[in-house]
Amino acid sequence: MNFKAVTLAALSLTLASCGAREALQPAPGEGMPVAPAMARGEPTTDDLLSPSAEQRPERVDELLRRSEEREDDPFDLPPPG
Repeated sequence: MNFKAVTLAALSLTLASCGAREALQPAPGEGMPVAPAMARGEPTTDDLLSPSAEQRPERVDELLRRSEEREDDPFDLPPPG
């Protein structure tokens, strides 16, 4: 019985993972979203799926690239008391 369960699970995973790769289309009877108010045209599927700079900002981990003296921070105060 254990072998049957493992075989059934493996078969289910195999069938679930072999989906067709097609271009995305709107649902039947539906159209693409309307163009935003100030846009020059209607956005394409690729435009809607690619994140903008506001949605995925570039990450900056290292603020100082060279050994430089940091400027005084007026908000870096010792704790009260």
